[in-house]
Amino acid sequence: MSHDADKLIRQLSLVAFLMAERRLLTARDVKSNVEGYSEMSDEAFARRFYSDRAELTALGVPLQSQRDEFTGEELYTLRSEHYFLDRLELDDDELAALQTALYYLEGKFAYAEPLRLALQNLALGRTGFPEPSTETAERVRVNAPDYSPELAGRLSKLESAISKQRTVRFGYWSPRRTRSQERTVNPYALRLDDGNWYVVGHDLERKTERTFKVSRIRGDIRFATRRERDFRTPADFDVEKHRIPRPWQIGDTVGSARISVSDDTAWWVERTLSDAGVVEDGVFETEYANVELLAGWILRQNGRAAPLEPDELVEAVSDGLSRLAETHGGAAPAAAGPKRSDPRRPLPERPLGPVAPERFGVLQALLAQLLAACGDDRTAVLDANELATRFSIPIEELQDHLSLLNLVNFGGGCYAVYAMHEGDVVRVDKELYGDVFRRPPKLTPLEARAIRLAIEYVGPTIAADAHSPLKRVRKKLEETFGRFDLVGTPEPRDVSDDEALVKVLSQATEKRIVVEIEYLKEGDESPSLRRVEPYTIERELPVWRVHTWDQTVDAARTFRLDRMRSARLTDDRFEPRDGFDPSYLRNPRVARLLHSPVVARWKLERGARPLTDGSAMSEVPYKTEEWLLSEVLADRGETTVLEPRRLRDVVAKRARRLQRELGRVPTRR
Repeated sequence: MSHDADKLIRQLSLVAFLMAERRLLTARDVKSNVEGYSEMSDEAFARRFYSDRAELTALGVPLQSQRDEFTGEELYTLRSEHYFLDRLELDDDELAALQTALYYLEGKFAYAEPLRLALQNLALGRTGFPEPSTETAERVRVNAPDYSPELAGRLSKLESAISKQRTVRFGYWSPRRTRSQERTVNPYALRLDDGNWYVVGHDLERKTERTFKVSRIRGDIRFATRRERDFRTPADFDVEKHRIPRPWQIGDTVGSARISVSDDTAWWVERTLSDAGVVEDGVFETEYANVELLAGWILRQNGRAAPLEPDELVEAVSDGLSRLAETHGGAAPAAAGPKRSDPRRPLPERPLGPVAPERFGVLQALLAQLLAACGDDRTAVLDANELATRFSIPIEELQDHLSLLNLVNFGGGCYAVYAMHEGDVVRVDKELYGDVFRRPPKLTPLEARAIRLAIEYVGPTIAADAHSPLKRVRKKLEETFGRFDLVGTPEPRDVSDDEALVKVLSQATEKRIVVEIEYLKEGDESPSLRRVEPYTIERELPVWRVHTWDQTVDAARTFRLDRMRSARLTDDRFEPRDGFDPSYLRNPRVARLLHSPVVARWKLERGARPLTDGSAMSEVPYKTEEWLLSEVLADRGETTVLEPRRLRDVVAKRARRLQRELGRVPTRR
């Protein structure tokens, strides 16, 4: 039997022994009675017992200890409330909505398997929930443009290193450097910000805490040593202190800026940038570390924002507009030739697969499932394929898992269950002490994190489907997470605005009700009222979109929820339009863009191709000219449209118009 299997039997048997005895036990009691310890020397036992206790605590199963006041010995116990889930107060529709969320996220969510296992535990003892209906699946889609097998594999390796507190080494590429560098890091936590994954940890060479973008990791992630544990996460570590700031605030703060925003834009700035500054009397005040990037944000607003102070910000905006007008006037510039790939670059890594739940968690959940199937009877027969699918276990490996559970004992030759895979079925015999594990186990930190991340992805949809506020759903779920510390998991964002809009639009798509929305379009200075027929809602990190037929202009339109000031159900209903495809934007137009060396390295990680003079070329799909115009403006003249010709003229005219308009804005003091 493998070292890993021995450890799993030992840990599950330790849990079983402590819960069955229900009294304080000495280390001698544990060594004498628990499977796997009795053959060890005292020194080996002390080392393994300490390691097993630490791992169980990390898995959300803390062993309590206290010192005997007479003998001085450590006494151990495990209270059942620290192992089993509390009585679950989720309504059936709330749990069904969570399972629908898993359906949404399938194939786009690295934490799908821990989420699936968490839902197995949450649903244990309830009647099964059917597959989400096709209508529901069509109504909400999740699109993760940056998701890839490589990204999922990196997250899996980093999760393993974080849980085991192992030091890792990896190559890391930064746009500020010409080549990747080897980094050695004690990883503390993973966080998701604006659709991008980051790992936070202690950089051993630089002797400070750093944040690394996971997509910039190059090559394999390797453990730095062969030890079982390399470090301990500091008790005062706070993952919230590492929230990724706005682009212009990355680095040391050099000043504070004041930016004029129109009245109808002020609400949008306050809603989406409350973490970056304050809006008062039509002026957005924000600290900055990079004046050029702040100027880029102003230009992206396409006239709805104007720099007031400092002077260097006003000059940066003016210089950017001058470059835009110059580079888009006349014929398109000639681009350099493509750069040859470097033969010394390492080969692409082999994907590891998405994040897998801890095997301990799988086994304890599988054990609870087998015993719950027996109920008050001594035996049960289960469909083998259904059981394997439920726990994502390859059918040929199902017996290996069952064999491990057959060895879990309470000491003294008392076992929990005997299960055997025979043909298409699994036959289960409940042993005398089997009922001890009949209840669902408490979620591991990884499973709890998977649920919290699922809420981050599609939380407003969960609340809408459950017909209850998201805060209530989240509170109930967090009450079931267990009493362990989620210090390595960032707090979810406040999505109350999104939730209210998703709820209205979700109801409207389901019941075919026309919705009146107040919408601030990119490039417009004030919102407009639209009457729309909503068909599908899409989550494309980090924003929500709704695909509609806009009755106001009698055409298909897509709206971003963060630009939607309000949404109201009307008294009118609509019939689905024959031949209308809500996915009408899947085949967008394409523009050829040339990026100067100043911004080329940042564009490379978005798919641009390097050119011989240090610049880069990209083919960018776009759905509306206004969106592409904002993207080009934000680069302050460092990005030039080559094709189509019409867009070059649009950029030049808009730059000249903004030069005239922004030149008339008075400085307020």
